[in-house]
Amino acid sequence: MARSNKERTEATRLALIEAARRLFVDRGYADTATPDIVAEAGVTRGALYHHFEDKKALFRATLEREAAAVAAHIDTVSLPAGSPREALLSGAAAYFDAMAVPGRTRLLLLEAPAVLGFEGAGAIDRDNAEGTLKAGLSDLIGKGVDAARLQALTDLISAAFDRAAIAIETGADRKAYEDAVASLLDGLVRA
Repeated sequence: MARSNKERTEATRLALIEAARRLFVDRGYADTATPDIVAEAGVTRGALYHHFEDKKALFRATLEREAAAVAAHIDTVSLPAGSPREALLSGAAAYFDAMAVPGRTRLLLLEAPAVLGFEGAGAIDRDNAEGTLKAGLSDLIGKGVDAARLQALTDLISAAFDRAAIAIETGADRKAYEDAVASLLDGLVRA
């Protein structure tokens, strides 16, 4: 059966994102050229520029897809918990699982801030998993915490999770980091 224009358009867009992901993971953003992306995707340069303003826009779309996959994995895999602490620990474990997908740590935690800057990379995080983490921290430390402190804690805990994912990616003991996350959360409750 013939595909509709909409289906062909989406298939081309997806082919570009998947090809770009492979190349960005393998070579990095700076060493990936648009002619290589279109060759890998099996499309024309015109198709690339029909869907994306430039390589950076394609990179952003690739990151958005990765970040959405991480958030979906956390939502799907995190176990319903009896306490906010258990929910956050389950979410952290799901995050580490999601970040274990080959290339994901490099894309989201190393390449994204280098290419998009701290604010650009942070915006992608805010649009995905940050809200869940913030809600979990609010439940853990109590609803009385002011918004500025809650945002600061969310930023710090998110950075700790990211640093742990990088360490785990490079061979560190995941259990040690999961235990450290538990200690960190326990310290928030005592503070």
